[in-house]
Amino acid sequence: MLKTRIITALILAPIAIGGIFFLPPLGFALFTGAIVSVGAWEWANMSGIETPSGRVAYALMTAAILYGLLNVPFVAVLWLALAWWFICFLLVRSYPAGSEKWGSVVARAVMGLLVLVPAWVGLNHLRTGGFQFGDSTNNLLLILYVFCVVWVADIGAYFAGRAFGKAKLAPRVSPGKSWAGVWGGLVAVGVFALVVSFIASAGTGETLLLVAASLITGFVSVLGDLLESMLKRFRGIKDSSQLLPGHGGIMDRIDSLTAAIPVFALIITQLGWLTAGHW
Repeated sequence: MLKTRIITALILAPIAIGGIFFLPPLGFALFTGAIVSVGAWEWANMSGIETPSGRVAYALMTAAILYGLLNVPFVAVLWLALAWWFICFLLVRSYPAGSEKWGSVVARAVMGLLVLVPAWVGLNHLRTGGFQFGDSTNNLLLILYVFCVVWVADIGAYFAGRAFGKAKLAPRVSPGKSWAGVWGGLVAVGVFALVVSFIASAGTGETLLLVAASLITGFVSVLGDLLESMLKRFRGIKDSSQLLPGHGGIMDRIDSLTAAIPVFALIITQLGWLTAGHW
């Protein structure tokens, strides 16, 4: 299993790095749109769509929605994402109570759109917007930053959870997660934000705001993971798919990012660090 995971990672890493960091904005939009569409194909399964044709149709519908949003103001979609992740907090917190309200195939399919579409919008807003923080104006570094926030939160949560994880976070959704893991992840994110602020020569005010934005983003990323876990548990499956040998599916790799990206993009836009860009 470990050998399979390593081989898969070695194949995918250069593809992901090339697609995210070396494509022009329109190519970036198409590349990330393809990834989101594959994620939609997997979400169709979590929604309870059982036929292959139904899953492909759902993925194509998602791709068509992404295309239709090319000229829609990004911020409106990001505000919708913020409201959605607040609702997700309530859904995860109450599970399994309330599942009869969202357990239909249609409802779960709509949930997928609310997860995937804003993530794509937020990612492309980060790529194309006018960015200024401290001495940094590189949008690709901005994308790398939000990725690192999620990864740092995961690493911090892993070690803190192993050392102190007695109080469970959401045992009916993901028994392995603990509150100690959440706090450990947030501490790691806070330290990371301070280091980045120092490197970027940010002022005190900018530093404090970046730490706050990063902590919120790190916390919301946990919801992305928990929501997918809840949907898989409800559906009775372990992985979103077997598309990535040793890793599960695309959604299993990007679940935290789908929550973190739109929320982070909205926050830094409201702070005035990111303005509307162009393709």
